[in-house]
Amino acid sequence: VQLVESGGGLVQTGGSLRLSCVASGRTLSIYAMGWFRQAPGKEREFVAAISRSGGSTYYADSVKGRFTISRDHAKNTVYLQMNSLKPEDTAVYYCATTTAWNIVPKETGEYDYWGQGTQVTVSS
Repeated sequence: VQLVESGGGLVQTGGSLRLSCVASGRTLSIYAMGWFRQAPGKEREFVAAISRSGGSTYYADSVKGRFTISRDHAKNTVYLQMNSLKPEDTAVYYCATTTAWNIVPKETGEYDYWGQGTQVTVSS
């Protein structure tokens, strides 16, 4: 499975961005998908996750109400709509997927495949 993120960039405080992550390869083995982020000098942290069906979504408290995760099976793509961005949202954003069924993980160690990341910078 290969994951490629896009959509990052520079935006002012209060602005919006939509990240995309396209999966290729053995996509039938993909179940839950998640977004994580890593700021300089900090550990990678959970942002959002979505179940295989898309019926269940989970968010970090820091982004709840501002970010929305969704997926399009026909396009093998997961999205992260980010609104009301803050400088503290600045980080490299990574998408990830697990081949374990029936779980929607929030821990990095439970994901099997990762993208290369896309930079999001929010200016104050």
